[in-house]
Amino acid sequence: MPTPFLAALPIRRLTLRDLSACADLSEDRGWPREEHKWGFLLTAGKGYGIDDPDGGLVAACVVTEYGPQDRPDLGAIGMVLVAERYARQGVGRRLMRHIVSAMGTTPLTLHATPYGRPLYEELGFKVTGRAEMLRGHFTPGEPEPRVATRAATAEDLTSILRLDEEVFGADRTHIITRLPAFADRLRVAEENGRLIGYAGVWPNMDTHVIGPLIARDPETAKALVASLAAHTDRPLRTDIDVRHEDLLAWAKERGLASVAFNAVMTYGTTELPGDWTRRFAPVTVAAG
Repeated sequence: MPTPFLAALPIRRLTLRDLSACADLSEDRGWPREEHKWGFLLTAGKGYGIDDPDGGLVAACVVTEYGPQDRPDLGAIGMVLVAERYARQGVGRRLMRHIVSAMGTTPLTLHATPYGRPLYEELGFKVTGRAEMLRGHFTPGEPEPRVATRAATAEDLTSILRLDEEVFGADRTHIITRLPAFADRLRVAEENGRLIGYAGVWPNMDTHVIGPLIARDPETAKALVASLAAHTDRPLRTDIDVRHEDLLAWAKERGLASVAFNAVMTYGTTELPGDWTRRFAPVTVAAG
């Protein structure tokens, strides 16, 4: 149980005005500040936090909802952080219980580090999958993927939204329509004039993160990754569903190394909606 002092502090909704306080909290826990990502999540999702009477935040997290506004199909939880000085005092558990309660019957998902997993299991989340985080400088190699890709245009948005909902299994319009501003590059793969995949790469401190990565098959996914990698000198990072062994092996051959494994966990559902065979990497592990 949190101490009486911590249990008495109210949980409130966060807004973009809390951006620097959220980044401070990240830094406090030894994470990068990630202001670009925080800004995206606080506008596309719902932030929750607890204020420290001495200034800053005791804790924070973000929930991104998918599907109809009044009855979401899915909620993705991310950026669950507790200030170092308040760690191991039940604050994270209290914040998570509040969110689970607020979301009612909406199924939930999150990516858990080994450190966070015991708390989520205690709250009733179950491990339903795993994602492997890769990082490194991409080196092109032979044979190059043969699928044609090009820069996405405004005219592609309708097709991207249609494909994304089909593969993700829920409407992500509020996320996808923000990608052109959030990402440095957005590319699509086509066959006979039909969209068969799309991917974005966005800046996160000194790296470029590839996500989302939606593709008809591994060859299409490889072509999208290679085309995005060709336009950056930064190290790349991406989080790939471990079932995509072919893509993982290919990426490692081209210079990306395994950094960590995160557990994909769900609450209120045994598996995520959509078609995992075409879903290779999330927008960000904090938002699915």
